[in-house]
Amino acid sequence: MTGVFARVGRAVAHHPRLTVVAWLVLAVLGYGLAVLGVHGENLFDRLSTGAPSVPGSESAEGRQILEDSDESGPSLTLVLQGVDPTDPEVATSLAPAREDLAAIEGVVSVIDALGLPDGAANPAAAPLLAQDGDGFLVVVELAPDLSEDDQQDALDAVATRLREVPADLEVASPGVTGIVGGTTLIVEAITDQVETDLRTGETIALPIALLIMILVFGGFLAAGMPMVGAVASIAGGLAALLGFSYVLDLDSSVVNIVTVLGLGLSIDWGLLMVSRFREELHRVVDGDGGRGSRRRRGDGAVLTAIERTMATAGRTVTFSALIIVISIAGLLVFRPPILRAFGAAGVAVIVVAVATALTLVPALLILAGRRMIRPSILARIPGLRGVLARTADVQTEEGLFSRLAARVQRHPWFVLLGSLAVLGFLALPLAHLELRNSTTELLPAGSTQREFVDVLARDYPAASTPAITVVAQTSLDDATAWAATLEDLDGVASVDPPSPVDSYVVIGVRPDTDDPGDTVARGVVQQVRDLDAPFPTWVTGQAASQIDFTAAVVDRAPIAIGIVAITTLVLLFLMTGSVVVPVKALLTNALSLAASLGVLVWVFQDGHLSGLLDFTPTGGIETYVVALVVAFAFGLAMDYEVFLLSRIKELVDQGVPNDDAVRLGLQRSGRIITSAALIVIVVFAGFVAGELLVIKEVGFSLAVAVLIDATLVRMLLVPATMTLLGRANWWAPPFLRRLYDRISFTH
Repeated sequence: MTGVFARVGRAVAHHPRLTVVAWLVLAVLGYGLAVLGVHGENLFDRLSTGAPSVPGSESAEGRQILEDSDESGPSLTLVLQGVDPTDPEVATSLAPAREDLAAIEGVVSVIDALGLPDGAANPAAAPLLAQDGDGFLVVVELAPDLSEDDQQDALDAVATRLREVPADLEVASPGVTGIVGGTTLIVEAITDQVETDLRTGETIALPIALLIMILVFGGFLAAGMPMVGAVASIAGGLAALLGFSYVLDLDSSVVNIVTVLGLGLSIDWGLLMVSRFREELHRVVDGDGGRGSRRRRGDGAVLTAIERTMATAGRTVTFSALIIVISIAGLLVFRPPILRAFGAAGVAVIVVAVATALTLVPALLILAGRRMIRPSILARIPGLRGVLARTADVQTEEGLFSRLAARVQRHPWFVLLGSLAVLGFLALPLAHLELRNSTTELLPAGSTQREFVDVLARDYPAASTPAITVVAQTSLDDATAWAATLEDLDGVASVDPPSPVDSYVVIGVRPDTDDPGDTVARGVVQQVRDLDAPFPTWVTGQAASQIDFTAAVVDRAPIAIGIVAITTLVLLFLMTGSVVVPVKALLTNALSLAASLGVLVWVFQDGHLSGLLDFTPTGGIETYVVALVVAFAFGLAMDYEVFLLSRIKELVDQGVPNDDAVRLGLQRSGRIITSAALIVIVVFAGFVAGELLVIKEVGFSLAVAVLIDATLVRMLLVPATMTLLGRANWWAPPFLRRLYDRISFTH
């Protein structure tokens, strides 16, 4: 196995410029296709949004029946506020706008209370009038058979004219305001916010990550290489997502979450490769007394260093990537398409990230050669010389991390119990976790479309969609008789009159709550489903979808967890030759995950940092966010586990005693683990600055997961447990030991 990586290193060493040029072309092509849309449409044009669903579930089938029965076209609605709908001057001022809207090609109807006979006094106008009498709605519907381009042109023209209506009414009603909204605008707002948040996150994360790596490496040259790999990785990842968008429905949140994961891992692995190369190059150069100081590509010292780097760090990166791929691929086991999309897209982006780490970064290292170990120009600056001497990569076997490990080894039981107590305390909020499947609640509170939805629900309840919809396959009379029984259920505020739709009857149920996904709404859904209706029924809506989605995740979770756990155990055994270390790694990672999720609940469900992080709590955590955090955080935790174990295992194989190997392994890998973790935290934290709630939740939880894992777990808990276990760390049954000797992934 080691020879394979060394051969890859030699291949890259013989063609470094070709490798760099190839990645440059791929990066430009990736950005051109995915971001600029040079082929006609970019990645963000192909994103979808909506409440996550489960194909074949009751809620999904009910919604599909409603969609198939709906013969209307898309519509836009203007919510006017601060205007008296009974004022005759308002009706007169609105008439020209109504005519202009009706004249737009593709518009089939313009409906408002003032256009009905007798105006606002007409009983049919009630759903279009604000409850407080201080506003009304204007609804414009398009033909259902328009082409995609014609529909978009019509929607743009309608939206533009509707936004001008408040100015038309200003004379008759000074101070009037209006909000234009609709499903198409909500989707557009979410996808536009995704693109904005992606730029915001990159703008914040990349410069800070570069600064951290300058401190780690002591100069721009070494620091820039992981960044170059990260930029190429982002381009390749976006291009891969664009390709997936043609075979999968990609939710808008997939792009940011998967891209930030690829960005963090690319920097992580690039950091490891550059650091190990400098270490090996120092060792080779110091070993030959500095002979052969040629700068050409064929420098024997550089070639030897890159081969050793690939055989050690390259192997570690590949091993880490394989475990993370398996962890994220576990999402493919689940039924919900959004989790499958995250799984497939995540695997693709990680493959791109590991490819840059194993080819592009080594090529850049070859081209830089011995300059990688020369003092940086920054070291000549008096104010920075002392800082870089303490932070830049060093060759000493003793330092901060070895001293930390020594202290842990003097009091292993105290550190173990203390670490477990802290992790348990952080995990406590997980006990009251509430799972949610939100829709427009994910938009920031200041969003126009969020305001539109809130105003519509508050002031126009008759015009808003009921939180729970029952689709019944029966006659109108039978449905009406049965609907009367729904009014007696706990938590039901009212039941809309049943209405026929094709061969079905639709019954709207309005729970006694303003939250369409809370425990009251879910309780009503369960009661309706438990009724023994004399005809087929389907209960749908946000609460129903939430129940079905959660059930689908819980149903497949044991399978996914089992696959990931067993595969991880096998891979770690092949790496270490131990059955103890892999089991211990799974247990410590499970504790770390529980603590991270506990913090997530405390912050986003309980809302303790809502002011600082600028979000409005929804009363729970998005169901698929929990699944993603478990998959992604587990993979990241195993990434640092592999970083640490690989160095410890190298020393053990060289005959170093267990405790010394732990201490020296932590010293050699601690700088990289903490630096990589700090960069990943910055990357994820950069995306917390975005506006979409789901991006905030994932970015924050993964940043917290990495922080907990890289400090409390890797620096304290792992050295403590490995010290207590001693030689037992490396125990395996004889038959497994023989298997390991034959097929192990050793250096």
